[in-house]
Parts: sequence; structure tokens; C-alpha cells
Amino acid sequence: MDITPWLKLLEDSSVATTIRNSAYLFPSLEAVHVIALSLMLGTITVVDLRLLGLASKGRSAGRVSSEVLTWTWIGFAVVALSGFTMFTTNARVYAHNTAFLIKLGLLAVAGVNMAIFHLTAERTIDRWDRTAAPPIGKAAAALSLMLWVAVVFAGRVVGFTTTGQQAKEQAPPAASATNFDDFLTGGASSAPPAAAAPAPAK
Repeated sequence: MDITPWLKLLEDSSVATTIRNSAYLFPSLEAVHVIALSLMLGTITVVDLRLLGLASKGRSAGRVSSEVLTWTWIGFAVVALSGFTMFTTNARVYAHNTAFLIKLGLLAVAGVNMAIFHLTAERTIDRWDRTAAPPIGKAAAALSLMLWVAVVFAGRVVGFTTTGQQAKEQAPPAASATNFDDFLTGGASSAPPAAAAPAPAK
């Protein structure tokens, strides 16, 4: 399925056009995106380090998670909204950028990793709440840290590999006049050779 027409619709939206035509809107969105990403990753890191038993040892894992979870989701919401808005300004370029696709893949894996943790280790939290998480919980926390570092790295690569690029419009093929000789012969007719210039008189 070719999604190019849908990407073009996003680029032609009034929001995307307004951002492209402004010298300040895109940099402002990018700044908001980075700040919200820092909030989200900071709170995720706090929880992951607690699960690994490397930080906040004096507080239960459940308490640490509940204290920062609201900020994590606020950060995620702002990251998603600002990221999607920036995407619309140059959707066709981003959608075919390798680093951007890798970033989306990493985000999907991070989501699956979080879901696995909630469906396994977190269900027994009452048995290990005051200690480090069980092996599967530690593995999820370590993988989470690595995935989010990789997401940030891929995001920076996206910025460096898409800056200044715009999707190029394909010009429709030029209409050529029908050549009657070509039609009859089934091929391109060759122009008769030019007459040789007369030799200069001696």
C-alpha cells in the first residue's frame, strides 16, 4: 500500500504549512520535544535504577513508580504530540529515513518490554517491593535503559540526516508530439543526413 498520498496530505495541512513558513515554530517545537523527552526519560531511569537495586533503595519500588508515573505519562504525551507535529512538516522525507524507522522500531520494542514487565514481575511486586526486582524485572529494567538510550541516539541521527531535505515533486512526463513516420515504421525516425557543404571554389 502506497502511503505517499497520505503523507502529502499531512505536509499540505494548514498546521504543517504554518510551521514551515515560520522561522521560530519548528525550533520551538523541537525544544519542547527535547524538554519533554528529558522529563520522560528521567522518570523512567529513576524507576529502572530502583528495579536494578542501584538507587532509591530506601523506598519501595511501588512507591517510586507511583510517584513518578504521572510525570512519565505527561512527558510522553508532550513528546508524542510535538514529535507528530514536527513529522507533518516533512512527512515524506521522515517516512523514508532509515534512522527514523529504526527509532520507531525501538519505541515499539520499548513498549513491548514495558508490557512484559507489567504482565510478569510487577504482578509479584508484593513479594519483592522492598528489595531489588527479580531477574526478569532486572532484565526488563536494563533493557529499558538501553532501548531509551538507543531511541535518543536514533533521534539525533534523524535530525542530522533530514535537515534541509524536502521531498522532491516528480514532474509529469513531458508530452511529446506524435511523429507520423515513427508510427508507420514502429521506431524513431532518423533525420536525413545534412547535405555536405560545397567545396570552396579554387
